[in-house]
Amino acid sequence: MAIADACGLPVAIDIQSASPHEIKLVEAAIIKSRFIKRAPKRMIGDKAYDSDPVDLRLLKEHGTELIAPHKANRKRPKTRDGRA
Repeated sequence: MAIADACGLPVAIDIQSASPHEIKLVEAAIIKSRFIKRAPKRMIGDKAYDSDPVDLRLLKEHGTELIAPHKANRKRPKTRDGRA
């Protein structure tokens, strides 16, 4: 998994098995394998990153807000209204 900033510069790179879903790998990549001193304030992902537990854990433990659109088949109530 590779994470880049808005200009395309790498922030973190982590190599894992291909079988786990990306949302299970993002926390390890951004916390353990980053090239910058502090975790980023915000991260933007696609619909695959729609996970309330990971959102809360990244925000509370590391101060990183994970911004991702909701999946169409979401069972829980929406937590975002489209704004960061």
